[in-house]
Amino acid sequence: MPSNIPIPMTRSQISKLLLLILFIVHCSLVIDPVISQGAPPDPRFGAVEAFRDPVAAAEAGVGWERILFYWSELQPNGIDDWNGFHVPDEWLSQAAAAGREVVAVLKHTPAWATDGPPGCGVPRGLELPVDDPGNLWAVFVRRVVGMYAGRINHWIIWNEPDIRPGTFGVEWCGSMEEYYRLLKVACLAARQANPDAVIHLAGATTWHDREYLRNFLAAATQDPEGPEHGYFFDVVSLHIYFRTETVPEILGETRATLADYGLQKPIWLNETNAPSNADPPYWELPGANFDITLEEQAGFLLQSFALALASGAERIAVYKWVDNEPQPGVEPFGVLRVDYSRRPAFEAYKLIATHYAGTLSAREKRQPLYTVVTLDRGGLTTRVLWARTAADATVSIPALAAQARLIDQAGAEQVVEPVDGHYTLTLPRARCADTRGCIIGGPTYLLVEEAAAGALPPAEMPAPAPTETPVPAPTETPTSTETPMPTPVPTDTPSPTPTDTPTPTPTDTPSPTPTVTATATSTSTSTPTATPPPPTPTSTPLAPILATVDLSFWPVLVGLATVALSAAALVGARIKRQE
Repeated sequence: MPSNIPIPMTRSQISKLLLLILFIVHCSLVIDPVISQGAPPDPRFGAVEAFRDPVAAAEAGVGWERILFYWSELQPNGIDDWNGFHVPDEWLSQAAAAGREVVAVLKHTPAWATDGPPGCGVPRGLELPVDDPGNLWAVFVRRVVGMYAGRINHWIIWNEPDIRPGTFGVEWCGSMEEYYRLLKVACLAARQANPDAVIHLAGATTWHDREYLRNFLAAATQDPEGPEHGYFFDVVSLHIYFRTETVPEILGETRATLADYGLQKPIWLNETNAPSNADPPYWELPGANFDITLEEQAGFLLQSFALALASGAERIAVYKWVDNEPQPGVEPFGVLRVDYSRRPAFEAYKLIATHYAGTLSAREKRQPLYTVVTLDRGGLTTRVLWARTAADATVSIPALAAQARLIDQAGAEQVVEPVDGHYTLTLPRARCADTRGCIIGGPTYLLVEEAAAGALPPAEMPAPAPTETPVPAPTETPTSTETPMPTPVPTDTPSPTPTDTPTPTPTDTPSPTPTVTATATSTSTSTPTATPPPPTPTSTPLAPILATVDLSFWPVLVGLATVALSAAALVGARIKRQE
């Protein structure tokens, strides 16, 4: 066939070409979104699997993300196998471009590598020396850590080993002693491949076994090689859900347990959230274990992140960024829905990344009716406020400046001025519809002033005065080499609240929309509402980036647009000739 005769295109081929053109333009818009945002995000605030919508993650200011590395997917068929498609390289490139650090979880034994159940079984050869080729786990860890050295330095070893075998959700079918061996082998092999590797204990649920960390440390301290290596872990990982005030409670217990063994380790809150059981028309779960609204989920994030900072957590992450396909009976945890539309929690996360960023120290002031968390951010002070009970709470806040920004959890804000040196605010009551009571506080408000918190008047301090908690600086976690006390003294630990599935409290009659009343003179005539507006579906999350693209990049965009228009014109001409 002569080369100058045009080859007819089918309508399917034409559609695919147009989609390709649109994809090229889309990719050009999401290249290096951090350029348009200025400073990189605060690395302390993270999200699980932010790669599922990297554009929204860049817009919201996600500073780190956790990604699962399944051993069974990376090496599905044997020790010489490697499936690089399990964690696509673009996930890491997108994160790096947005200034987002990637933290990896290693878990899930392949069937060929265990004599136990696939997934949770103990790896074969785990008892062998780390350099023995028969130690399959060591061979795998050395390979994966070496492959990603410099791009990924934080490695979480397994997930939730405190869930006992035979229990729903079990992830580790070995004993506690075998998990310690798994951790030890991983630490030694990882540091052979990357001396900068930071090793994290698996995230614990707390409620499956409240004494798990204490019992683990009791076993670990029997290892004579342990003190030299900091007991083979650098960071403690926690998962805390549903109840706001368990965040400082569990963080405090964890720190006390470490102290009983002479240890000081950073604590990360790797997973936290309070997913709603009612998100019509997307998802409804009337028989859920907890009765939580979308607005309460948003408030929970603001409250739990603030409390975690006040309790000294080094990093905090929401689980998770985007819903997977909905499963019957499972709560939708995503900040974004499966169609990428945004729940109210998305706006709450943006407020965290904006108004908690740069926190140097934090303290919690808990009163019977309300809580105030004060974040000292250097030249700025953010106070996070919410009612704790089913009653409205009036609070008088000493002013640190001539005016403040009062922001509700939906992002609406007004400027307020103090009267007689104070802002007087009425905080709306908590919903308290769950059978356990007020598990989440009421609508959350931020009071942001251009003033350092060191100038706080004594009137704000509760009695007894709270201890100022320095917030860990966002730096690389050092390797710990502490030596534990040989005979720790056990302490009484309160029993957890039972987690049996309750019948949710009926909520047919919604509570009236609460408001915040600033007794101070306001420069705005509108009173912010605590009920966020309904989420706007954004099936293709391009709009945020379109609004923030660096103007210096426009010549490239214009060129790409020209190419796209030219291609579209050629396609149109070809269609016309075929018709």
